[in-house]
Amino acid sequence: MNLLFIKLSRKIFTAGSVFLLIIIFLSGCKKEAVQTLPERNWQLTWSDEFDGAAGTSPDAANWAFDIGTGQGGWGNQELEYYTNRSQNVSLDGNGNLLITARSEPYAGSSFTSGRIKTQGLFSQAYGRFEARIKTPYGPGIWPAFWMLGSNIETTPWPQCGEIDIMELRGQEPNIINGTIHGPGYSGGSSITKRYGFTDKRFDQDYHIFAVEWTSDKIDFFVDDYLYQRLTASDVPGQWVYDHPFHIILNVAVGGNYLGFPTSQTPFPQSMSIDYVRVYKAAN
Repeated sequence: MNLLFIKLSRKIFTAGSVFLLIIIFLSGCKKEAVQTLPERNWQLTWSDEFDGAAGTSPDAANWAFDIGTGQGGWGNQELEYYTNRSQNVSLDGNGNLLITARSEPYAGSSFTSGRIKTQGLFSQAYGRFEARIKTPYGPGIWPAFWMLGSNIETTPWPQCGEIDIMELRGQEPNIINGTIHGPGYSGGSSITKRYGFTDKRFDQDYHIFAVEWTSDKIDFFVDDYLYQRLTASDVPGQWVYDHPFHIILNVAVGGNYLGFPTSQTPFPQSMSIDYVRVYKAAN
């Protein structure tokens, strides 16, 4: 706001323009006050730094594999077959996890990839969930860092709830979405917001994607910039974010969210994850 005042002060004002400046200044102060976040004393509750030898699988105490095709129970008309092979999911030896989509025939599918989850191993209600990620890119490539309600076995989707911390359409490598799905607002009717760059892309460097989740709201961040806040009043159906959720990391190929790969899609393509960390508020 101070920069705006300096720039405007270099011009010659009429009485009307001075009045307009005062209105702009007051409006800016109000906006800044609304977006001010309370300081929290976060306490780490779970993490994976992905340290280990190149080619090894992620820690089995932290992650389980989904194996199979997205054409079935996971929906979305995806084209990949998810495996537990090191070619699709492995550490790189430099402190990162690679989830790699490949163009290859496998078990009746034309592509392979990886999908890992903390289901049955770790879940938490409320707190800060974050990961430092460099995304893949290209038409038909769909990386995601997201969560599902851990009651999904007894309370099917979307009643269990879904929080998509980050998902990206590979043909738009400078834009991510933060989204929630629940009863009355799932699939194409989900509540979502885009966040993007004008001068860089998410596949060119690592960025921190996070949500801070409390009993009455979910805040979405990129590199600690709050770009979306959702509360119960923002959803047309039931607010179902009152129980533990588990974490999922995957790279899908194709599907009804983004379309299919083209001749311009490079393979193999990897999502590189530096770390995943979960915190709870200590105060």
